[in-house]
Amino acid sequence: MGPGSPNPFDFQKLMEMLQSPEVMRMLQSTGPVNIEIAKQTAQSTATLDLETGEQVPEPEIGPATINAFDDVVRAAQLAVAEATTISAALSVPSRCVDRRSWTASTLVGLEPVLGSLASALARGQAGSADVATPEPAQMFSPDAFFGMLMQQLVPMLLGVWSGSMIGYLAHHALGQYDLPLPLAGEPEILFVVRNVDAFAQEWSLPADELRYALALREVVHGAQRAVPWIRERLVRLASDYVGAYEVQPDAFQAQLGAFDPSDPSSMANLEAMSDPEVLLGAMRSERQGPLLEELQRFVAVIEGYTDVVVAELGARMVGSHTRIDEALRRHRLERGEAGAFVDRLLGLELDRDHYDAGVAFCRGVMERSDDSFDHLNRLWTSEAMVPTRPELEAPGLWLARIDLPQ
Repeated sequence: MGPGSPNPFDFQKLMEMLQSPEVMRMLQSTGPVNIEIAKQTAQSTATLDLETGEQVPEPEIGPATINAFDDVVRAAQLAVAEATTISAALSVPSRCVDRRSWTASTLVGLEPVLGSLASALARGQAGSADVATPEPAQMFSPDAFFGMLMQQLVPMLLGVWSGSMIGYLAHHALGQYDLPLPLAGEPEILFVVRNVDAFAQEWSLPADELRYALALREVVHGAQRAVPWIRERLVRLASDYVGAYEVQPDAFQAQLGAFDPSDPSSMANLEAMSDPEVLLGAMRSERQGPLLEELQRFVAVIEGYTDVVVAELGARMVGSHTRIDEALRRHRLERGEAGAFVDRLLGLELDRDHYDAGVAFCRGVMERSDDSFDHLNRLWTSEAMVPTRPELEAPGLWLARIDLPQ
């Protein structure tokens, strides 16, 4: 994370962090250690100046800004509640926050999924129990070393990396639902004010119109997550996916190459661990394939519905809607290395094709129902309404199924 070259995978900085008294204290605590480390790392990274590498205070959010966001949220909630028929859209609370507060809220929502990840790692550690406490004479054997690596280093690295990525995303996030993160608990709409202001300036967008367009998108997402089965399904699918990770010591050995823990000169080989793909590649399992497909399909439908509703309502209310909507779409897809790691870790790696498939499904349903939201809104009446893969590709199949006698 040095000046002029921010790098969330800086191996030297990572090693310094792992040796700090605070991290050592967390390692000795009970519970899923990686979650606690993630919280500490995320909040520190969120307040980092990416140019200088120094910690900087968060700017204050004035009452005039808060009132401006409150006004556009109320207007957006009325429009979304009428279009989606989800009455809870009117009652989802909203807040203006700084980056540090965004990470705190986001990590609280992610705790169930990160807990499933910790459980998967614990199973991997249990499988290495025979080499977890080697005899002194065997302490520097490769098998003993990799057993200890699985037991101690991997959960710690996941905590540091996950927290670092959420902290870096706080520099990018405009709202709570920029990423389709599997957040547990009651929905809440958040606006990262300094990021919204910077985005408006970068794209030369009218601040008031951007706020309304962003509020529309956040309110639709908040309304969806106000339906209990929707957020529960999202959390469950993501938890199942990360819970299917399998720690594979042999994969780590292959990645690290000829490492001899008794030879200090070979310590440089550990720099392979600074690549998150090494970590994820050594954990992926075949069981995750169908889980990933189901998760991505569900998220594609959620995001496609949001895009269609925002397009319909935004075109009526926002003069610069087309330009703002394209800017927000590019923002969603161009999150950089931090966003890419979170996507891969949680199974949320959606590209433009996934988003386009969700939009095509929703538009296909509307075209077959006089361009109204009536049939499309039945998506949220029960979990049985989630389209299958063939139905996602052929909306007519979904309409035929939902109209069949139960």
